[in-house]
Amino acid sequence: MRQFCILLALVSTSLPAQNAPYDVFPPAEPPYYRVRYEAGAAGELIFPVNYTIWMPPGVKELRGVIVHQHGCGEGSCKSGLTGAFDLHWQALAKKHACALLSPSYEQPEKADCQMWCDPRNGSGAAFQKCLVDLGAKSGHPELSKVPWALWGHSGGGHWAGGIVLTHPERVAAAWLRSGVPLLTADEKRTTIKPHTIPDAALSVPVMCNPGTKEGVTVKEGRFAGVWPANEAFFNAMRGKGALIGVAVDPLTSHECGNQRYMAIAWLDACLAARLPEKAGAPLQPMPLEHAWLAPLLGTEAAAAATFGGDSSKAVWLPNEAVAKAWMHYVKDTAIPDTTPPPAPGNLRVKGPQLSWEAEADLESGIAHFIIERDGKEIATVPGQPKNPFGRPIFQGLQYSDTPANPLVPMSFTDTDAEAGKKHSYRVITVNTAGLRSN
Repeated sequence: MRQFCILLALVSTSLPAQNAPYDVFPPAEPPYYRVRYEAGAAGELIFPVNYTIWMPPGVKELRGVIVHQHGCGEGSCKSGLTGAFDLHWQALAKKHACALLSPSYEQPEKADCQMWCDPRNGSGAAFQKCLVDLGAKSGHPELSKVPWALWGHSGGGHWAGGIVLTHPERVAAAWLRSGVPLLTADEKRTTIKPHTIPDAALSVPVMCNPGTKEGVTVKEGRFAGVWPANEAFFNAMRGKGALIGVAVDPLTSHECGNQRYMAIAWLDACLAARLPEKAGAPLQPMPLEHAWLAPLLGTEAAAAATFGGDSSKAVWLPNEAVAKAWMHYVKDTAIPDTTPPPAPGNLRVKGPQLSWEAEADLESGIAHFIIERDGKEIATVPGQPKNPFGRPIFQGLQYSDTPANPLVPMSFTDTDAEAGKKHSYRVITVNTAGLRSN
């Protein structure tokens, strides 16, 4: 799967023919909804785009929307098709009565990613249009007015950061994995228009999240320019007093690794502090009295009141709990978890076929399920959970932090059950910290 970082490479702005149509989706049936827009005219988004959204069942009025934005390249764009189906991200959205939105831009491999990952090139307008249309389809017209919590990888980080700088009044928080917006003109990247920093953006919590092999400890190679871009963006923002931090992934290059365990915890804290109780009300200001600070590229944080360094150059963290998770993350990504995951429900047995439903553990997601027959463990689902980029997880993981496609079903066939004998079954959730549901 070919990927590239928008801050490292630009390709031709000509649009070659689409080789593989984006016509394979998980079905979008309630609580999922989808809209698709064709490529626009000059000055509009030049790529077709799909937006898929998950609505938390039972929520009468949404308080926000979490946007999970893929990166550049055809492979990453297609991976966006499953973003709204991610059980772990759904757990965060449900906790805060938010929808979960995942765009999928139909960018051919050799087309210019800048034409969508800069929201000023039409994707910002298409995004706001989809909120109106999906709100109408789902019976949640407030979707067009609620705040946005943004996560973006690579070019998606460029997009999310660009939204912060162009619509700061709507953004509750933004997590930028690898990619960041450009603030100064660069003669080598002439199609990238630099952004300016409005004062309102300084109040939006932002986290930059590069991999250590993207220029921090590995200074050469395809992604070596990611850290210098992140550092420049951080220094410019923090120097003006922005609520911005840096969390260097100590294990990875451009892949997303285990970042979700830190990103979800950080966004959880920001959403708890900033979301208004009533739809349409302005965002709450981020409390500053609980902040912790850390040296840039350091591994130890301290309460702001006791921090001994230059606060104008320090990593900003919203509170003690997040700071402690951050200290674990930047050392080895092993953020501890002591609470068991939710137990599965609605177990259905038809002959040898079992199916069930489960919600993910907010802290650690779902690694796998254990199947018990008559009180004895007989299998795990999946049999050997895999993840080439980090902790093994039930749904698998694509390059842009989205579930594998096709989606993994919650089902099991007991081929060893005795014919004609009644059996009792139990399904147990195991999270990625190894804890079992009760």
